[in-house]
Amino acid sequence: MAVQGILTVIKFVVIAIAILVLGLITSWIDRKVTARIQARVGPPWFQPIADILKLLGKETLVPEGAGRNVFLYAPVIGLAGMALAAALLGNALISPEVGFVGDVVVLVYLLVIPAIALIIGASASGNPMAAVGASREMKLILGYELPYLIVIATVIYKTGFTLKLGDIVETQALDGWNLWSISGVIGFFILLLSAQAKLGLVPFDIPEADQELMGGVITEYSGPPLALIRITKTMLLAVLPLLMVTLLMGGVQFEGLSILWGFLKYLVIVVLIVLIRNTNPRVRIDQALKFFWGPVTALSIIAFILAYWGL
Repeated sequence: MAVQGILTVIKFVVIAIAILVLGLITSWIDRKVTARIQARVGPPWFQPIADILKLLGKETLVPEGAGRNVFLYAPVIGLAGMALAAALLGNALISPEVGFVGDVVVLVYLLVIPAIALIIGASASGNPMAAVGASREMKLILGYELPYLIVIATVIYKTGFTLKLGDIVETQALDGWNLWSISGVIGFFILLLSAQAKLGLVPFDIPEADQELMGGVITEYSGPPLALIRITKTMLLAVLPLLMVTLLMGGVQFEGLSILWGFLKYLVIVVLIVLIRNTNPRVRIDQALKFFWGPVTALSIIAFILAYWGL
């Protein structure tokens, strides 16, 4: 049992590192495409790695009057939650038969931890700009989580009330993608918009808003703590598209040409995220809340009703 436990931990660590590498590649693709849209050359392939290594070598500055321990440990907690979420999702994709009932619920909780950690860390910094960013982050979570959860509930309903990620993948292998339905298409775009907000990308980069808040929630972070935040965001950039592939597009099969097909599905979602980021202006926090609690939540409820009718 002890050996099995050690092997499981090693497996989870390897999966988390693999998803981090995928996130670094995705981050480079995002920056390269963004640069091309803006008529720039863009960074070399190793730039995301170089940025993190540079931050790891910098000095960590703690603001005077900050809650030192909370301020420094918040990024660690955020990364730990993100790493566990990545390992859980990756394990479900690699071995759908392995897992536990309710892992999809645990994954949803884990994906909220990075944002909550940012809120706590920013609030402990003592910086008013960071406090405003934390307030915006909290409101944004309240906005996008509602339709996000309704869509996930819709997927659970469509796949026979299963609460296991592996079963969701296997059900789609037998009955077809959840995306191939009206409720699935609506759910896809709701998850896409929610992913944009979770990632803090335009038009929902309100908590950081460099031009307004000088970085907002990350204003006072520097050195290794800031590197941990960047790593967490990088992993999230890989996990959210993979989760959409898992819930709506049949997951990824790691055999033969199926690997390429899985990567293409993932790449389509990444491209859409990049396009949304580069073709929209930032919205205000009140506009974001009205958007998610209004039309987006209404559409998510409609999607659930359509799924109940078998559409």
